[in-house]
Amino acid sequence: MKKGRYSIEEMDFIEQNCEVLSPEAIAETLGRDPESIRDWIAKRVGFSSSQKKEAAVANELKTKPYYKELANQFSQDELEMFQFHFKKMWSQFKDDVFHTEEMQIIDTIKLEILMNRILRSQHEGQEEIVLNERLVQNEKARDKDQRDVDYIMNLERQIAVLRASQETLSKDYKDLQGRKATMLKDLKGTREQRIKAIEDSKQTFASLVKQIATSSEFRSKIGIEMEKMRLATEREKERLSDYSQYEDGNIDQPFLTPETLIKNEEKE
Repeated sequence: MKKGRYSIEEMDFIEQNCEVLSPEAIAETLGRDPESIRDWIAKRVGFSSSQKKEAAVANELKTKPYYKELANQFSQDELEMFQFHFKKMWSQFKDDVFHTEEMQIIDTIKLEILMNRILRSQHEGQEEIVLNERLVQNEKARDKDQRDVDYIMNLERQIAVLRASQETLSKDYKDLQGRKATMLKDLKGTREQRIKAIEDSKQTFASLVKQIATSSEFRSKIGIEMEKMRLATEREKERLSDYSQYEDGNIDQPFLTPETLIKNEEKE
């Protein structure tokens, strides 16, 4: 690692990227010690509140019971990518994450890493195909009596196997992409329902009055509901005011008031 004072170019790079890159990523790019980069940012630029929050989330992730298992499942580069997505998604949800949502976040990131593995494999496979095709072309460019037919056939078989592998990888990628999209949709829907329930439970009489005063659409909705309730009440009142025969054979009015008596007397 480089030692000594930072160059102007290095300082410019740190200032321009300290909001989007971690001190470790900046240190790796510049060939510097991460702790030195962290100290420089703290003294010269300062960490933003979002950076501090994300750093806290990343540190908390390492204390989770499942983190050790993640370290066994993924390479160091993949683990760093996992940490990056985890802290970003966690911060996006404003630290308000239930355990089931946390599991959804973990599974979503795992799918992302698996998709990246497939893309890397496809890239490596495509490079190998191009190399083998070049070797076949070079061999076929020789005079017929100097060509190694077995060598050409072996290369062409390898190319066919690689192409079949590419198709399988493409199908696997599309499958993971669909599962990831569904998982993100489910996560979004779950959170929206929960947040709506929380917001509804927080509604006070004052907020209700304010909503009625400011929203014509809400007033219309409330008015329609109240009118439906009034009509239903009147209909039921009228039904219960009529004479009914009970199980013991007696006939009487279930709903007996001065108004219903007058009404029935007028009918008679």
